[in-house]
Amino acid sequence: MNFYICKRLISHTIKNYSHFQKEEAYFRSFVVFYSSSIKKPTKSNRVVFDLLRKHKFSPEIASKVASELSYLKDVEKCDSMLSFLKGSGFSVAHLERILNSKPRLLNSSIDNTVKPKIKIFQDMGLSSSDIADILSADPWVLYRSAVKGVEPSVMVLRELSGSSSELAKLLKVSGTFLKCNLERTMLPNIELLKSCGISTERIVKLLYSFPRFCLHKPENMKKFVEKADSLGCNRNSRMYLHSLRTLASMSEKSWELKLEVFRNLGFSEEEILVMFQKKPQIFAISNRKIKKAVQILLETGKYDISYVFNHAEVLICSVEKRLGPRLRVLDILESRSLLKKRPRLSTIYKYTNEIFFKKYVSPYLDEVSELTSEGAWTKEIHNLT
Repeated sequence: MNFYICKRLISHTIKNYSHFQKEEAYFRSFVVFYSSSIKKPTKSNRVVFDLLRKHKFSPEIASKVASELSYLKDVEKCDSMLSFLKGSGFSVAHLERILNSKPRLLNSSIDNTVKPKIKIFQDMGLSSSDIADILSADPWVLYRSAVKGVEPSVMVLRELSGSSSELAKLLKVSGTFLKCNLERTMLPNIELLKSCGISTERIVKLLYSFPRFCLHKPENMKKFVEKADSLGCNRNSRMYLHSLRTLASMSEKSWELKLEVFRNLGFSEEEILVMFQKKPQIFAISNRKIKKAVQILLETGKYDISYVFNHAEVLICSVEKRLGPRLRVLDILESRSLLKKRPRLSTIYKYTNEIFFKKYVSPYLDEVSELTSEGAWTKEIHNLT
């Protein structure tokens, strides 16, 4: 290859010197790139690579970690770390996830970095497999102070969750809990929410779905409460907590854009306010999905903005996998006079796939072949059958 390029460059030199200069620059850059791409690993790379392969790591992960630890010469410490973690219940898959994210952990101190954190979880009653799942999902936790960081956070979560099994579930949902000072964030926020009439049980339940909700700065949580109150949200309503969660999920600019979307679709200011008070989750939906759902409903000619306002919860369901396909099926059945009466939208969108299939697809498969060629609906039919 090198001979061919050189020959080509020489022939071009005779015809066009300026072109030769460009080719020569390209050739030089090629040589630099090519030589760097085939650079052989150093001896220390090879030692680390061989160690990881001995512990059954994939070639890809072993190569990546070895390149990050090219300075290492003595790998006995690394071998001890791997052996300790394996003996503590970590599988090769767990170890690959950890070192893929934090390769330098391999050369860290077992006694100072790893053992204290594992012991904290063990003292809380977590199983070896739970500990391995939690730490491999977010290895950053291993670098946080055991006494001042991890232990206080775990104790707060253990008290809130009520059991070791629930603590494990909560930590598997998100490792973010262990990255924050929960005594300064979560606990003040929970106290504020309780003062609004929301039970601890409901707050904790929400953490499984929205783990970052209670990790906002307490001063920001106060602002969310103030805004929800100013929008007329009833603290005695079960929707009040959802209204706070929705407000916490967006910036002031995003909130204004959301309001503008509803205005442009034809909703009045009063309707927008009422929808937020009754179904605040709708405001957490993307602007694109809201516009698409309303557009599909209006295009049927069966529903107007007033109907959408009174059944706004329908906007929450998937447009591609539920709302759109089901509306198309009903339109086909109605066009063939197979429906005596079109079912209420508020009813059919709540049906499970299985129930909807049995009521509106299975009885008409012979009469309406289009039902099995409706794109997204075909996938739904396959899932049900």
